[in-house]
Amino acid sequence: MRLNDKVALVTGAGSGIGRAICELFAAEGARVVCADISGAQVDVAAAIGKAAYPVHADVTQSRDVAAMVAAAQERYGRLDILVNNAGITGAIDAPLHEQDEDAFDLVVNVNLRSVFLGMKHAIPAMLRTGGGAIVNTASASGLVGWKGLSCYSASKAAVIQLTKSAALDYAKDRIRINAICPGTTWTGMVPWSEGLREPPEGTAVLPNIPMERWGLDREIASAAVYLVSDEASYVTGIAMPVDGGYVAA
Repeated sequence: MRLNDKVALVTGAGSGIGRAICELFAAEGARVVCADISGAQVDVAAAIGKAAYPVHADVTQSRDVAAMVAAAQERYGRLDILVNNAGITGAIDAPLHEQDEDAFDLVVNVNLRSVFLGMKHAIPAMLRTGGGAIVNTASASGLVGWKGLSCYSASKAAVIQLTKSAALDYAKDRIRINAICPGTTWTGMVPWSEGLREPPEGTAVLPNIPMERWGLDREIASAAVYLVSDEASYVTGIAMPVDGGYVAA
């Protein structure tokens, strides 16, 4: 029970990595506020049980982000952990000159602005109670370039730098801020995943992954648990690849 009695807020909680983080946090003893815009957070929280509470939020809007932080405090009395996980891919396999300007703005708003807003509103709550831990979901594509994903990669690289700078801002305040950088992970963002939480036997493995398999949402969640737990008490400002060795190759 590495997160016993901790209160966590997770965005993008309705599916994929966010859902897996909510499930594992609760299994490790945390009370979890599951935030999403889709409505699926209600089902996720119901499946977890009494340890979870669903909140509707558009993480690109400051008012909604402030409200979800307030909801965590009102229901559980404090906020110890924030996971800024909500994100979208935008256009896939499109060169930069074919990227739509409005789509670029949307990717930046969902992937980067939401992280800024999440930290902006959650950090004061953590300062009042003596500290906390934040994990921002970036991407392996924020560490290395990915052909056809220029907008997404740029937004995730910015998340990494925002994470590092914010970690320095609050290092003396007992607030640790880190990023996880998933690689090719089997989630609903995979067009042919069909809602399955694991790839069916015989599913093609993407090239250039040294471990020669897809990552699973629960493996990303395990990295998040480590980073917000006391096991990582001397860890702040890192961007942890969870990618089967992709960025090391």
